[in-house]
Amino acid sequence: MPSAASVLGLRVSLLQSGMGGVAGSELACAVSNAGAAGCVGGYKLAGSALSAILARLVSGTDRPVGVNLIPEVVGPDELDRQVAQVLDETPHRVHLSFFGMPDDAVFDRVTAAGRQLVVQVGSVRDGVHAADRGAVVVAQGIEAGGHLLGTQRRDDLVGALRALLPDACLVASGGIGSPEEAARALAAGADGVLLGTAFVVAHQARAHARFKSAVTAADQADTVISDVYEIGWPGRRHRVLATAVTADPSLPAKFIGKTVVEGKPYLVPRFSAAVPTDATSGRIEEMALYCGQSCGEITEEAPAADIVAAFARVLPGPETVKSNERPEHHVH
Repeated sequence: MPSAASVLGLRVSLLQSGMGGVAGSELACAVSNAGAAGCVGGYKLAGSALSAILARLVSGTDRPVGVNLIPEVVGPDELDRQVAQVLDETPHRVHLSFFGMPDDAVFDRVTAAGRQLVVQVGSVRDGVHAADRGAVVVAQGIEAGGHLLGTQRRDDLVGALRALLPDACLVASGGIGSPEEAARALAAGADGVLLGTAFVVAHQARAHARFKSAVTAADQADTVISDVYEIGWPGRRHRVLATAVTADPSLPAKFIGKTVVEGKPYLVPRFSAAVPTDATSGRIEEMALYCGQSCGEITEEAPAADIVAAFARVLPGPETVKSNERPEHHVH
């Protein structure tokens, strides 16, 4: 089975989560330039706003890098337009990453364009389907920060998928805050890992300073699975740091801050799914502070390249790994 590095053209089998708002072009390019797979958060960007971030992405790195899109947030027509923009405005080294399953027509369009495809899933059924369509499959466990796609723990989902998909490229996601935890994910059957929370605190991440300091100060017991941050992304549970809002969902849904996205100002209501970025002001401590159970192992902010280097020592490089002859750095 191929390592994630060999499939995506990386130096290290590490993917960065394309977190909307937090993962801008600066973070994605820094991660890719360090040899891993950076990924910019496309979220609801379209038209000139999406073009602007794509232009910065392409000019900021000549390495493989991704654009993350979220099918359930934008709907099929808008997703179609986003996919068309990415394919039209970026070179082949830019892969498409989907959080949740797109329609089969989207799989076909991306693969017909010769692009690599990464799909994050939370169930065995979706993982098998994505692999059958040629995607790198990211298996997300409930340890992950942000929105949750399933109900299984990371290593259980990885193991179940590996048993059914011996030749697929599987990437583990959720609760990975240290190289030791990454090694455990590899031992469960993964070919690489995806990190989200660990990159929230990267110097190049656009998370608000108080968001970053809350993550570095937190332990996994400080995270909760909730569904209160639903404005803009309803019907999906999410793991966040416990706040006054998760403690009391009956608070009024009034505006608690403001932010700027690609030059446009927006008001932020309480219960918004949007994260506080360096362009956000207001009641930061009441906003959606997405955070995985890995936070107990994340104690300081760091340059993205240093985060990649710390994990590189346990993750496979671009060699192809056969299931019966794993290299020594796959820790069992």
